[in-house]
Amino acid sequence: MNALRSALWSDRMGVVLLTVLLLAAVWVPIASLALPESHPLHLGSYSVSLWGKYLCFGLLALSLDIVWGKLGILSLGHGVFFGLGGYVMGMYLMRQVGDRGVYGDPILPDFMVFLNWDALPWFWYGLDHAWIAFPLILFVPGLLAFVFGSLAFRSRVTGVYLSIITQAMTYAVMLAFFRNELGFGGNNGLTGFFDILGFDLRADTTRAALFSVTALSLAGCYVLCRALFSTRLGLLCTAVRDAESRVRFLGYRTDRVKLSVFVLSAAIAGLAGALYVPQVGIINPGEFSPLNSIEIVIWVALGGRGTLWGAVVGAVVVNVAKTQFTGWLPEGWLFMLGGLFVLTTLYLPRGLAMLVPKRVSGS
Repeated sequence: MNALRSALWSDRMGVVLLTVLLLAAVWVPIASLALPESHPLHLGSYSVSLWGKYLCFGLLALSLDIVWGKLGILSLGHGVFFGLGGYVMGMYLMRQVGDRGVYGDPILPDFMVFLNWDALPWFWYGLDHAWIAFPLILFVPGLLAFVFGSLAFRSRVTGVYLSIITQAMTYAVMLAFFRNELGFGGNNGLTGFFDILGFDLRADTTRAALFSVTALSLAGCYVLCRALFSTRLGLLCTAVRDAESRVRFLGYRTDRVKLSVFVLSAAIAGLAGALYVPQVGIINPGEFSPLNSIEIVIWVALGGRGTLWGAVVGAVVVNVAKTQFTGWLPEGWLFMLGGLFVLTTLYLPRGLAMLVPKRVSGS
C-alpha cells in the first residue's frame, strides 16, 4: 500500500487523470438527468454515450500500453481481445431480448430464427445469467491470450515476428466471425439490445449509469496497473523490456513474466469491449479488423508509450478528433491519422507526454 501511494504521488498526471474520471463519474449523471435541457451544461443521451465510448477506448489503450510500453511487446492484435469481450456482452444482451424479439422466440436470437436454426449452440448456454456472462468477459480474452502467449513466448518469438503473428491471429478470428454458421450473427453481428440487468438500455438513467461504470472501471484499472508496476514485478518487466537475454541468464522465466502481463492486458481489453457494446448498441466482426488494432497503437504512441495516463489521453484525443474530422471530411480521416502518426514519430517520439515535465508526469 505504501509503495502504491508513493507511486501515485510521483505520478502527478495519473492523479489528475483519476481526479477527472471520478468527477466525471459524478458530474455526467447530474448534467444528464438533473439539469433541464435548456441549461447550457446539460448533456444529452447521445453525448453521454459518445463520451462513454471514448472512455472505453481509453481503457483499451491502457491495456495495450502495459504490454507495449512497460514490457516492450508490440501487439498488433489487441482488437481481438476487445472484440471477444464485446461479443460475450452482446450474447448476454441478446439472451435478455426473450419474447420481445421480432420473431417472438423466447430462446433463439432473431438471427438464428432467420437462418432456420433449431437449437441454441452449446456455447450460448448460461449466457442469459449475468453471474456466468460477466466473468466470461474477462476469461474468454484471457484464455486466448494465455494459449497464444504460451506458444509464442515459450518459442521466444519476439520483435516484428511477434507483431505479425498477433495481427494474423486477429485476421483469422475476424474471418471466422464473419461466417454465419459459427453462430455469432455473421456480417451483421449482434444488435437489437433492450435490457441490461433488468434496466432499459434506451433510458437516460441507464446510459448515465453505464458512463459512470466505465469511468470508474478505467480509474480502477489504472490504479491496478500502476500498483502492478510499482512492485518488483514492474521492475522485472522493465528489465525484460530492456535486456531480456540478461534477465533470462540470471535465472528468471521471462516467458512467464510476459505471459502474466499479456493475459492481464487481454482481460482489460475484454472489459473495454464489454462496456463498449451496450453504449453503442452493436458488435460485429468489423471490430476484429487489423486496421483497428493498428489504430490502437497510434493512440498509445500519440499519447505517450509507457506512461499509462498518456495512452488514455491519446485514445480520447484521437477519437474526439476523429468524430469532428469525419463530420467535415470523412474520406480524409485516414490521411489525417497517418499524418498525426508521422508527426508524432518525428517530433514527439514520446508522444504528448513529452510536453509535460518529467517531475510532473512521473514517467
